[in-house]
Amino acid sequence: MSQKREQYPLYYITHIDNLPSILERGILSHNAIQAAALPYQRIDHESVNNLRASRKTPDGRSLWDYANLYFQPRNAMLYQVFFDPRKNSKARDSIVVLKIDPDILNDTDIWIADGKAARRETQILNRSEGLQAIRRIKHILDQEFWNEADGSKRRMMAECLVPERVNPQYIREIYVPNAKTRQRVAELIQPSAIPIIPDAYLFFLPKHTIEITPKLHLVKGDMFFSFAQTLTISVNTQGVMGKGLAARAKHQFPDVYVVYQDVCKQKQLQPGRPYLYRRESSLDLELAEDQRFIQEPNTNKWFLLFPTKRKWREHSNLDDIRQGLVWIQTNYEQEGITSLALPALGCGLGGLAWADVGPLLCKSMADLRIPVRIYLPRETDTQIPDEQFTRAFLLGR
Repeated sequence: MSQKREQYPLYYITHIDNLPSILERGILSHNAIQAAALPYQRIDHESVNNLRASRKTPDGRSLWDYANLYFQPRNAMLYQVFFDPRKNSKARDSIVVLKIDPDILNDTDIWIADGKAARRETQILNRSEGLQAIRRIKHILDQEFWNEADGSKRRMMAECLVPERVNPQYIREIYVPNAKTRQRVAELIQPSAIPIIPDAYLFFLPKHTIEITPKLHLVKGDMFFSFAQTLTISVNTQGVMGKGLAARAKHQFPDVYVVYQDVCKQKQLQPGRPYLYRRESSLDLELAEDQRFIQEPNTNKWFLLFPTKRKWREHSNLDDIRQGLVWIQTNYEQEGITSLALPALGCGLGGLAWADVGPLLCKSMADLRIPVRIYLPRETDTQIPDEQFTRAFLLGR
């Protein structure tokens, strides 16, 4: 009987300058790179990499003897190297992700770490036990977010450890953050036929942006990775965060959920009267692989809890949304809001149509003197006609 093929693609995060060497020699372990005296552009902090030298696999070899591949590349490691505050945008555009054929998992010499391999809490297992562990944590690997408290940050950096090198024949695709990097890669690796795929989402960037005014934009992407100071969460006034963005906030930011329940009980959150939670922790410090190396973290993220319905089972109420937007217009400056990210309030799970919500949001936010980004509804954006994203439709001018 033939061995079952494991369908887990793997990924390698690297610098664009390393691609010619990788396509010729393969993805090499740290020790193999040093032994060959190869020029190699490192993307991680030296002290972080040094932690791997002392961690051993069960056969007594150092992690430096293995090429490490991730089961989920959109993890804290990629976040840290991509948004390293020491780098400008050009340096960030030099980070690429290689997709590796899952056939490499049929190699019996591999080890599998059920989290970041350098962490002592992580188990380093043989192929059979390791794949069982990956199946158990697949729901975590498929998440869009992570945090330290529940172990998901560590788990999402689960690794496949390949002795010495990964043969270049296993490289299937190269993911890049934008079209400019795609062109650079294409010129660098000619005449390779490996597909080069721009994927902004993988790199925590918006998939698409539409300018309505110089300060007002529509965005298709993940609002929780927005650069805005204040993120808006649509909620009900009952204290239930059951689905959608509210559920995401509840699990990614448990403190937001606690505050939300408190302000509901105290009647501080009412229809037409959002509540601003001035959170005092940096998102960079929470999302990066190692907080010690974030010297200039981003400013603290605030959360605007915005009621769109009274009871959680109801559809959203357009009048409540209208009143809440008036509150923002009246209070944003005195509350200290310097930039704002809004979901398409009431759309999707809320039951309202973009044709009604979009113009209301844009007309209400167009005159604010701060940057505002409106994130398009995930559930319905493919059903919205293109003309409903135009300035003429949304602003009537």
